[in-house]
Amino acid sequence: MDAAEFRKRGKEMVDYVANYLEKIEKRQVFPDVQPGYLRPLIADCAPQDPESFEDVFKDIEKIIMPGVTHWHSPYFFAYFPAASSFPALLADMLCGGIGCVGFSWASSPACTELETVMLDWLGKMVNLPEEFLAGKDGQGGGVIQGSASEATLIALLAARTKTIRRVQSEQPELTEAEIMGRLVAYASDQAHSSVERAALIGAVKIKNVPSDDTFSVCGSALKKVLDEDKASGLIPFFFCATLGTTPCCSFDKLLELGPICNKENIWMHIDAAYAGSAFICPEFRHLLNGVEFADSFNFNPHKWLLVNFDCSAMWVKKRSDLIGAFKLEPLYLQHHHQESGLVTDYRHWQIPLGRRFRSLKLWFVLRMYGVKGLQEHIRKHVGLSHQFEHFVLQDERFEICAEVVLGLVCFRLKGSNELNEALLKSINDAKKIHLVPCHLREKFVLRFAICSRTVESTHVKFAWQHISQLATDLLKTWEQNHHQQ
Repeated sequence: MDAAEFRKRGKEMVDYVANYLEKIEKRQVFPDVQPGYLRPLIADCAPQDPESFEDVFKDIEKIIMPGVTHWHSPYFFAYFPAASSFPALLADMLCGGIGCVGFSWASSPACTELETVMLDWLGKMVNLPEEFLAGKDGQGGGVIQGSASEATLIALLAARTKTIRRVQSEQPELTEAEIMGRLVAYASDQAHSSVERAALIGAVKIKNVPSDDTFSVCGSALKKVLDEDKASGLIPFFFCATLGTTPCCSFDKLLELGPICNKENIWMHIDAAYAGSAFICPEFRHLLNGVEFADSFNFNPHKWLLVNFDCSAMWVKKRSDLIGAFKLEPLYLQHHHQESGLVTDYRHWQIPLGRRFRSLKLWFVLRMYGVKGLQEHIRKHVGLSHQFEHFVLQDERFEICAEVVLGLVCFRLKGSNELNEALLKSINDAKKIHLVPCHLREKFVLRFAICSRTVESTHVKFAWQHISQLATDLLKTWEQNHHQQ
């Protein structure tokens, strides 16, 4: 394929993607395929001779699309949103076209410098304290990670290194292995599984702090666990606070937790993967109060800020804490500007060496939507979740299981877990909308997340009528079966 054909085919592909997104609601949201469907549809091995673009292109609808779950369908209400917008898609094309691998300033100065400035823009949008911003001469700063899971792992590893060095300076007789064996990380019992996974990779113990009846961790619960562990000779070093938990979008109490972590020399990382985008709206910013006590903070513009995957924004108060944990300087990666103090080499802030020019997406989206356009997007989604909540509350067969704060509604039929499992199965078997469940304490709960950029009130209304009708059918057969027994 030469440049002339690329021009032609590129235009066709843009048309195809635009048509796909414009007409996505006509596609069944969840595929009909069985595991292993794809292998029989394609050859056993790669072709020896080149094939034409036409051949490849016509296989998209034949082979790929039948197995796609349409995350951007307005009938997709599962997980949390996956952001997408036309400006972000265009920026990703440019990113692929430039194709730099931005591990250091010298490897592509624009790639590094735009990222530093974009993370300052974003930090100011959520009103982060000044010390998290790079500015011209700040000690903090932001970086784009691939996911919130990576950000948590990076924070935990940096905290581990910092604590080992501190304890060794206080008690030089202890070996690194002895200290490692005593380190403990903490997170809410509602925290995402990636926090536990970070501890697994970081080879440290992790303990769940019990959440209260609003599924939030409060100061007294953390203090109790810390006191017990310190009494038995363990070294608490890391706490991951969650703002907007995955099961029900609950919020840990930062204003109680932060001072405890600061007093006890514990690194506090805040994971606001989904909820963080909402903090650009002044009416939701109070949910971030207490961030001033944190060492690091992360949220995903690729969830709810119209920037397509992957773009996970992470800030640290002291970038030296990250760089101190990960810095290695082989000769082939050194460059003559690195000691100038004006230069960021993001390879020291992350797990991989290589990185894509991801800040282009942020730049395009922030400029082409503006803060006001992004605030409207968030507010529209929150409004739709309250519309769904209202439908649920009007039907006495159902109950709401957690406070609706942002774009997630947790609900269920009053009755057994088996009944709700049957309801979810009938919803997902019908394939008109897509939902996933969660457990809240002992209850099996259905999650209804407002996801698509194009979702409207009509889609939410359709979803509720569909759920309501399936519940009516289910309850009839359920009652008949129970009478027969």
